[in-house]
Amino acid sequence: MTAPPPASPLPPHHAAALLRHFADLREGTHGGAATTREAKEELFAEAAALLDPPARQALGEIDAHLLLGTGDLVATGVRHTPDGVEARWTLTWPEQREADVPPLALLAHYGTAFHHPHLRGVTVGEWPLNVFTAEQAAAELPTLRAILAADLHNLVFRLDYRVVPASR
Repeated sequence: MTAPPPASPLPPHHAAALLRHFADLREGTHGGAATTREAKEELFAEAAALLDPPARQALGEIDAHLLLGTGDLVATGVRHTPDGVEARWTLTWPEQREADVPPLALLAHYGTAFHHPHLRGVTVGEWPLNVFTAEQAAAELPTLRAILAADLHNLVFRLDYRVVPASR
């Protein structure tokens, strides 16, 4: 049996993100300082803008490799909804539209009853959204990929593998 590799002195991204999340819960803040809904919504808007490049990258990879370039990506930017504020990145394609099933989507949202923002897919979620720098947003790429892979798997399970062009 081999020994595990030595631990890094710094926590990996996912652990650091959770530590930021837990600190906010402990302190009643978001981003270590924001306490009002207005201030938290401002941080959410900044996080959504920072998350845009990795969200587009993750959806673009699905489109290129699994949908064979047939997808259409739409990003809403931050918008107010009856449930709070959200930013949504959606990927549709012909087979999905013909089957009349939900598209793949990444949803950053800050619900009116929430302490802070979250990130989710169409069928999977919730992840705390504690992104305050471009580096932190880029480090979310594996999470975004996992959300999309799980959602696409669930879509195939619901329908059939043929909804994914590369699988035929």
